[in-house]
Amino acid sequence: MSLRAGLVARFAARELRGGLKGFRTFLACLALGVAAVAAVGSVRMAISEGLAREGRAILGGDAELEFVYRGPTEEERAWIEATALSYSETVDFRSMAVVERGAAVERGLTQLRGVDAAYPLVGAVELDPPLPLAEALGARDGVFGVVMEPVLMERLGVSPGDAIRLGDRRFELRAALISAPDQAAGGFGLGPRTLALREGLDGSGLLAPGSLYETELRMTLPETADLAGLRADLAETFPEAGIRWRDRTEPAPGVERFVQRIGSFLVLVGLASLAVGGVGVAAAVGSYLDEKTSTIATLKTLGASGSEIFAIYLAQIGALAALGIAAGLALGGFGPALIGPLFADLMPLPALFGVYARPMAEAALYGGLTALVFALWPLARAREVRAAALFRDVAAPARAWPGRRDLAVIAGLALALVGAAVAFSGAPLFAAWFVGGLAAALAALLGAAALVRWGAGKLARGRLARGRPALRLALASVGGPGGETAGAVLSLGLGLTVLAAIGQVDVNLRSLIERELPERAPAFFFVDIQNAQLDPFLGIAGGIEGFQSVATAPMLRGVVTKLDGVPAAEAKIDPDAAWVLRGDRGVSYSARQPDAAVVTEGAWWPEDYSGPPLVSFSDGHARQLGLGIGDSVTVSVLGREITAEIANLRVVEFRDMGINFLMIFDPGAFAGAPHTHIATVYAAPEAEGALLRDVSNAFSNVTAVRVRDAVDRVSSALGQLAAAARWGAAVTLATGLVVLIGAAAAGERKRVYEAAVLKTLGAARARILSSFALRAGITGAAAGLVAIVFGGLAAWGVITQVMEAEFVFAAGSAAAVVLGGAAASLLAGLAFAWRPLSARPARVLRARE
Repeated sequence: MSLRAGLVARFAARELRGGLKGFRTFLACLALGVAAVAAVGSVRMAISEGLAREGRAILGGDAELEFVYRGPTEEERAWIEATALSYSETVDFRSMAVVERGAAVERGLTQLRGVDAAYPLVGAVELDPPLPLAEALGARDGVFGVVMEPVLMERLGVSPGDAIRLGDRRFELRAALISAPDQAAGGFGLGPRTLALREGLDGSGLLAPGSLYETELRMTLPETADLAGLRADLAETFPEAGIRWRDRTEPAPGVERFVQRIGSFLVLVGLASLAVGGVGVAAAVGSYLDEKTSTIATLKTLGASGSEIFAIYLAQIGALAALGIAAGLALGGFGPALIGPLFADLMPLPALFGVYARPMAEAALYGGLTALVFALWPLARAREVRAAALFRDVAAPARAWPGRRDLAVIAGLALALVGAAVAFSGAPLFAAWFVGGLAAALAALLGAAALVRWGAGKLARGRLARGRPALRLALASVGGPGGETAGAVLSLGLGLTVLAAIGQVDVNLRSLIERELPERAPAFFFVDIQNAQLDPFLGIAGGIEGFQSVATAPMLRGVVTKLDGVPAAEAKIDPDAAWVLRGDRGVSYSARQPDAAVVTEGAWWPEDYSGPPLVSFSDGHARQLGLGIGDSVTVSVLGREITAEIANLRVVEFRDMGINFLMIFDPGAFAGAPHTHIATVYAAPEAEGALLRDVSNAFSNVTAVRVRDAVDRVSSALGQLAAAARWGAAVTLATGLVVLIGAAAAGERKRVYEAAVLKTLGAARARILSSFALRAGITGAAAGLVAIVFGGLAAWGVITQVMEAEFVFAAGSAAAVVLGGAAASLLAGLAFAWRPLSARPARVLRARE
């Protein structure tokens, strides 16, 4: 008998009329994985589209020019006036907001923006109570107003009408700042935002020569303006000015990079979920084909070829895969479009939620390839095995390898899946490493499952199992052929591995902060200390009880414009060092080698050096930028480019929270340049209040950054990243649980027969149930132990290689993973143990005759 294409389709359709029994796991695994990938891609696309649509409002104009330490020169202002339809000039810097209530004084760090009458060019500032911005910031009886974010108002205990001091000037708080058009474009700040009029800051002492501030000049441009051409013209007209350009096409590059990277990571975690789901796909297809053994054998006996059998069941799997993918797309593609708008107002970024074809197409491609890769193996078995062997499979299923052609097809589809993940992720290198790690983890989990089976088999025949029938039965089942060990270890293992790694990293980071901050970190960073204030500052700090030590350094900020003569934008560098070239960097100068500086190559210049500019560069970052001794670095400081030769390389450890600079120049490089000083003060915790009070009272322009507050903000950001990773891992774990439940359901028939035989031999229901519970607990605990090993290795790599810190194994987190794995497996096993226990042995055994 030879089956035509029409008959193949009819046979497949008749098989499917029996319903979805046996394929619920298949459908759930595909739907969950596809939904995860589609949902993350849709949200990422919604944010990208929102940023693109609202780019002008986010930036506060069509383009922005940023000047470090200065405002535009007359020539630069002339270029701006000739180019822009309108423009607004603001200054942005950190300051201390002070509230005085008699002898009690409250202080809070704030990111202060001084605006002009044209601000904002685009959009509107939302205040509570509602006021025109000009009225909120304007002068009343000679006192200017300010508005500030509610979190700062709560911290200072103030409300509208209260007096606020910024520097040497008093202001009146007029309203709470709810939102501003350019809020998302501001990036990471150490303090909540405050707005004041630029003219109101005159006489405050906050903008003295050398103070750390940026001037941001935003422009509106004609609709036909060529943004790329204007950017190029600015760079050509003022090549040494160090002006930073941003426009509406990339209004918040830092935020967008963050969103893209988190989105890429979560998409890859979704692929990990699909990989775990693939195990369920393979198990479901294999179990289904085992049940169809007699049907397949009959068809083969009647003359159907292996290819025709393959085609019949491939058609069924394809139809069911399409159904699972459609369900996943409906959940992950349409879900964000329906639910997202309800939460859009709560998001810190604009998001244009809708149904996007690209993420859905990518998710469907991933789902289809995953289903094929994992379903073809058991399908190929049905084609390769002979009819006689298939009849014998009824009693003892044989395990055959697919043929070479099938293996080649499976390998090709797997490579296509990997290629798609790398190409569409948005982070090809990271995706390649992630996929490689995922493949290695799956291979290691398979090896670990084999090891668990071998160990369980040994223990079943050893002394431990003697006199313990339930334990022996459980170990023999785990170690015997055809068991559920591999499926349980694979399905649970990958999700638990991700959770174990996140847990170990989280515990180690928190431990690192708690362990190192009290011993190594300063109490405060003080910035904007004027030259004339340095000696009095040192006297005040040194006179505080609990004072330990202080370190100071002159500080300027500059933009790296060239690397060894090559424009920074064109230089070929390590991507990990790209942040060095984004924005401005702190620089310093010193005649003598700092006490803590460890020079790794070259030598420090003489203290009386007076030749061409020299610079000391961070060793690790220099290598990432392709620089070495004798190469040059060009930095634009205060609109003037300084090209210096690298005289030496030194170790820079930013994590010690002391004073560290990527670049330290010889003093002659900045002769006569206005600058301020930065200081780190080490003091006992009980001295922090007096230190802040006395310094702030003496120098109203000096800004204090409490290190613990800065660390808390970073820790909070890390916590949000960890939470996002946990949600991703939860999807992988949920898929693993579905696979585990499916495997338990598929093995239910085998356990019914096993329970019947044991009952016939006199075993009590309690002993049989104990055996089922023990085997489930053993496989779950094994998955947890494997997860601890590989999750711990991953966490060790992150902590020691990326964070360059000491790794400490967190036993509590590890125990939670093992117990969680054992509990999940136990519950899944027990859920499908009641039917085998309640089945009557005579009926079951007669059915097998």
